[in-house]
Amino acid sequence: MKLPTVAICYDFDSTLAPDNMQEHGFFDAIGKTPDEFWGESNAIVKKNRADNILVNMYRMIHDSRKNNISLTRQKLEEFGSMVKFFSGVETWFQRINEYGKSIGVNVEHYIVSSGIKEMIEGMSIAKYFKKIYACSYIYDSKGNAVWPALSINYTNKTQYLYRINKGCLDETDDSINEIMDHDSRYVPFENMIYIGDSFTDIPCMRLVMKNGGKTIGVYDPNKGKMEKVKTLITNNKINYIAPADYSKGKTLEIIVKEIIKSCKINHNLKLLSKAQKK
Repeated sequence: MKLPTVAICYDFDSTLAPDNMQEHGFFDAIGKTPDEFWGESNAIVKKNRADNILVNMYRMIHDSRKNNISLTRQKLEEFGSMVKFFSGVETWFQRINEYGKSIGVNVEHYIVSSGIKEMIEGMSIAKYFKKIYACSYIYDSKGNAVWPALSINYTNKTQYLYRINKGCLDETDDSINEIMDHDSRYVPFENMIYIGDSFTDIPCMRLVMKNGGKTIGVYDPNKGKMEKVKTLITNNKINYIAPADYSKGKTLEIIVKEIIKSCKINHNLKLLSKAQKK
């Protein structure tokens, strides 16, 4: 009998790691503080009424060239390898997979982020993701980043949840727009967990919750700033909140395991209902 699949979808910045991924190596390389880089980017956004994600990607290319840094795929992966995660992240995926297996559930992990895909691919945890949906670059013949290949902002993130839902995982697969029966979908939304940290995750959280899935808002336990997730849960934008501590036995693990267990129970009840109807 085919096991039910639960998809856990993660934002990245301030969800799996503190702050933005560029702050863990890239800014040091270009000799700028986070405030300087984001301030310059925001000024360009306002002046040109531009998309902030596209501008940030442009600024990474611009500042790298200015500092004689070849922004290659390899260099971005190198910056990604410098990122420090929240506690427990590096053992989280295997623990959750093992728990799922122990109760008869297949657990898959996905990144849906406005961060840089090549940086995430350079991280030690990249191997645990079924698919990484994040911003990426086009490279010239010398291997240098020259243009955005893919830009993912807070609203078009939802496209990738539909891709996971329907099993159309390739970014160029147009069959995502075809009508598909609910029972034929790869991961039903009710078997989806979305973990994020801020207001930019609201479109994804709304989509998942509206269709029966569960959402968790996390916050940095070292900073203790819960204002964003408190606002989200009191306004019914998320189901649960927890410190971004992925260690064994902590609140986040308890919540996720309970959700996975409930997905298994619902799956069993559906099978029972179908059998009785026959």
